[in-house]
Amino acid sequence: MNAKLSNVKSEITKVLRGKDDCIDMILCTMLAGGHILLEDIPGVGKTTLAVALSRAMSLDYKRMQFTPDVLPSDILGFSLLDQKSGDFTYRPGAIFTNLFLADEINRTSPKTQSALLEVMEEGRVSVDGATRVLDKPFFVIATQNPIGAAGTQKLPDSQLDRFYVRLSLGYPDHHSAIEILQGKSSRSMGDVQSVLSGEQLLAMQEQAQQVYVKDEIAEYIVTLIEKTRTYEYLAQGISPRGSIALMNMAKAHAFYMDRDYVTPEDVHAVFHSTCNHRLILNTKAKAAGFNSEMVLDQIFAAVPIPKLSID
Repeated sequence: MNAKLSNVKSEITKVLRGKDDCIDMILCTMLAGGHILLEDIPGVGKTTLAVALSRAMSLDYKRMQFTPDVLPSDILGFSLLDQKSGDFTYRPGAIFTNLFLADEINRTSPKTQSALLEVMEEGRVSVDGATRVLDKPFFVIATQNPIGAAGTQKLPDSQLDRFYVRLSLGYPDHHSAIEILQGKSSRSMGDVQSVLSGEQLLAMQEQAQQVYVKDEIAEYIVTLIEKTRTYEYLAQGISPRGSIALMNMAKAHAFYMDRDYVTPEDVHAVFHSTCNHRLILNTKAKAAGFNSEMVLDQIFAAVPIPKLSID
């Protein structure tokens, strides 16, 4: 594992126990420059994770609780008339940060959701004809509760596609749950030290993009993606945007594992998290009791793993 990112992970695990796989995937997503959707029940550590990430990486952090009365201007900012000068002064919104936690994104209006997702895609804000570019690095971690549907506005599939990965922290394992009750994992956020700078993270993103991908790996990724578009249990497969995300995530995972080339194992490691929210199951799949994870397992098993030649 990359030494610097291993240090980041060690700092996060000071306050979040039993979530190593999820932390690995989030760090890979940040290396790939993508945004993260955490779909989980309350109280499993989503906010703790975001705050610990920001502290370990020296990132400016803001959190917004998305409620029905949140407006696009709360996120993007607005122009306010200065009574003395008679000029309009721009007041930046909450999105002007490095790490933005959009808590319960499905509880706000579609208009506000769209405003956030447009900024995620473009990396800039346009208000009153003026465009302002966000500082880099910039990441969004959005959360939503998959259980309670009352008063929620489900994200459309076209907007889900803008998240690189969908993850679930889930409940802690038995051993970690005991440690939590015994106070062994109750270290304060002040114990999390900064071990990486934003500038270093940007440099690592560029290095991850330079990771070598053999033609056989590129063909393997395309074959997996094409399989989703013709599979009998899917009404909609993965878009070209999804295939690019899968490629970038595989590169990021290779870099995370301290390699400068992608292997099939890198694709396997990120396949489910990158693809599970980009599929639409048909009625046949629902009648058979299948979910996205099960369908992805079948697709993965149906596509031969390439044997890479040694150059």
